[in-house]
Amino acid sequence: MLDEEAFAEHLDAAPDEALALLADLTGATDAALRDLARRLAARVVVDAAATRGTTGRGRTARLRTRPMPEVGGDLDLDASLDTLVAARLADVPPEVDELRAQVWNHPGRAVCLLVDRSGSMRGEALATAALAAAAVAFGAPDDHSVVAFGADAVVVKSQDVPKAPGVVVEELLALRGHGTTDLCLAFTACRAQLERSTAPERLVVLLSDCRATAGDDHLRAAAELASSSRLVVVAPEADAEAARTFAAAVGAAVTAVAGPAAIPAAFAALLA
Repeated sequence: MLDEEAFAEHLDAAPDEALALLADLTGATDAALRDLARRLAARVVVDAAATRGTTGRGRTARLRTRPMPEVGGDLDLDASLDTLVAARLADVPPEVDELRAQVWNHPGRAVCLLVDRSGSMRGEALATAALAAAAVAFGAPDDHSVVAFGADAVVVKSQDVPKAPGVVVEELLALRGHGTTDLCLAFTACRAQLERSTAPERLVVLLSDCRATAGDDHLRAAAELASSSRLVVVAPEADAEAARTFAAAVGAAVTAVAGPAAIPAAFAALLA
């Protein structure tokens, strides 16, 4: 079984290695180990995104109180006080559905995260994707979507459908990489999600090395998307050359990250 205490120590000492190991365990053949790993991974990832500055800098943000099951986040003690007191008096656990959480919200912005799941999506790549999804959930809780793509596109979180960050992370961790890279399909799916939003500002974050291997003209599709949205590519620091070439061709920005542990800080800057 998974030793959570030992994992916590490993996470402190070597975060990228620990996160990659945990991501791999979410695909274990042993059902009990797999389920435990997914629950632990979701908790670790959501905690990292919530506590490492995903609110951004240099932009007006505000705290909002939302239902705890819907968004996760930090417990709003004032808004949850009646529920907590009633549970204490009855000597029972509080009803989670009645608890409230505080989340940061940037008004007037829609965010779509595109996750490249083609090829081999495991280890660090899978952990990076999970952290990115959680970071977006906390940076834009009211108006965001998550789309995983390869040869097809899977909408993990729709733009206008509430879903708790932990649930999004678990569903993303359940995906495995395969097939080709259809960037044009990803941008088409992204446009469909952003059309659900009325926000005047739109941000598209593409988590990929940007090596298209299938589909229609992805450069034209990306340029069209970039004309109405801010497009940022997040690529692995050790393999960002193709991403930089792509970004230069379509007018996008590039952020290179060393590993999954760098994602919360990187997204704090992107969401600023």
